[in-house]
Amino acid sequence: MNRVAFDDLDAAPHAVAFPDAEPRVIKLSLDAGERVDPHTHPEREIVFSLRSGRVELDLDDETHDLEAGDVAHFDGRSEISPKAVTDADALLVLAERSD
Repeated sequence: MNRVAFDDLDAAPHAVAFPDAEPRVIKLSLDAGERVDPHTHPEREIVFSLRSGRVELDLDDETHDLEAGDVAHFDGRSEISPKAVTDADALLVLAERSD
């Protein structure tokens, strides 16, 4: 078993919990107003669990408002660009596509 404390993942804005392991587990920390540039993960399915703060999650041409405690699941082929409305921490799981 591998184990890591969420608060010990301190690389910003991305910290990989278990390098070279599947599925990829990443902590995303954004300051209020900070955005991740639009990008895709075409070989992945993504679970985005917002642990704290508020985020506007752009997926393709739609914006989804997420609050602490929300969990979203989406296709990594979608163009994603999260923007922090307030300081925010999220845990992302990038799993290999199931199809």
